[in-house]
Amino acid sequence: MAAVPKFKLNTGALIPAIGLGGWSGTTKEQHAQATTWMLTALKNGYRHIDTAWGYGTEKYVAEAIKLSGIPREEIWITTKLPWNHPGLKTAEESLDDSLSNLNTSYVDLYLLHWPQVIDWPDEGPEYQGPVNPRANAPTFNETWAQIEELYKKGKAKNIGVSNFSVKNLEKLLQTAKITPAVNQVELHPYLAQPQLKEYCDAKGIVLTAYTPTGYDIVRSDPTIVELAKKYKVSPAQIILAWHVARGVVVVPKSSNASRQRDNLNLPTLSPEDSQRVTSLNRDQRLCNKPDEHGIVSGWSVEQMGW
Repeated sequence: MAAVPKFKLNTGALIPAIGLGGWSGTTKEQHAQATTWMLTALKNGYRHIDTAWGYGTEKYVAEAIKLSGIPREEIWITTKLPWNHPGLKTAEESLDDSLSNLNTSYVDLYLLHWPQVIDWPDEGPEYQGPVNPRANAPTFNETWAQIEELYKKGKAKNIGVSNFSVKNLEKLLQTAKITPAVNQVELHPYLAQPQLKEYCDAKGIVLTAYTPTGYDIVRSDPTIVELAKKYKVSPAQIILAWHVARGVVVVPKSSNASRQRDNLNLPTLSPEDSQRVTSLNRDQRLCNKPDEHGIVSGWSVEQMGW
């Protein structure tokens, strides 16, 4: 198996460019199943797991790592500060919850999961009630200042954000003392985010793609299917190879052992073929798309900067 490429962050740290997405549904039963396929992924060569307090899988990441026998320091763990915690608890209290779940003294990357704060009771990740913005919540600038302290203390070896647009990164950088190392966003050939990519490149912020293969709608695109046949790989492998060629970290979720292995073994696309994939962009969100009122998880498209 070829070595997984690594990208250098603005801290000097090297992040594995291919990780395992740790989202496992919305129920406790679905969360508990994650240990099995996370362990399979570690045995298949993954050394980067992307989880979140909001995914409900942090403790199952810890179980999988323990069962794998792989030393903790060899595994890159990303987790995230949830959108309901600012104002309920400090960033340090939230991270301490996550560290307890993960059975570790530090995370390799800690992300501010969303720019907005949601009025969501602290009932755990399984809560499925209404998603409304909280009145008088801390700004993301205020929360980021707390996250910066976690970096200084070494509880988070690297810090970043998620679901941030150029507009909100600009706002954040007006007060930030530490530039985010990573911005994790929805990113796939139908949502190539060229302006955000250019901005983050200029600021030294590495993009991580969630929903990186764009579901079946993108994987079945005729251009993707044609390239898969040309390179004798799956459509997902073509799309993941495109991301990595752009310098984007990918965290596809897969519970299938064979596909997990495939996702680590990517072809090298020619520049021309890479450009063909980029040209499929249609600014189409598939995962976190606005509702009929133009609202995304409690915020307007304008507030999100989309």
